[in-house]
Amino acid sequence: VQLVESGGGLVEAGGSLRLSCAASGLTLSEYSMGWFRQAPGKEREVVASISRFGKKTKYSDSVKGRLTISRDNAKNTLYLQMNRLKPEDTAVYYCTSRISVATVIPDDYEYWGQGTQVTVAS
Repeated sequence: VQLVESGGGLVEAGGSLRLSCAASGLTLSEYSMGWFRQAPGKEREVVASISRFGKKTKYSDSVKGRLTISRDNAKNTLYLQMNRLKPEDTAVYYCTSRISVATVIPDDYEYWGQGTQVTVAS
């Protein structure tokens, strides 16, 4: 199983990025998916999660209204549209999969990507 994130980079505050996570070795529709992030010196935290067919999404309070999680099971790909970015969004962003219902606990997830760096300049 491989989860490969892309789309990170350096952006000015107020800008946008779109992260993608390409999955291989698994059938995406069998998994709930999530985006987590980890800033230097901080614990990994959930950003957003999405149910198997996209009917249910959840967001952390800090990103609600600015970030949108979505998925295309036919393409085996997960997305995170990031708008109105803030310097505090700077972190490594990881996509992850869980065979059961999505949770906010990193240890509940089975597979992880290698992460993509997002840096928001003030």
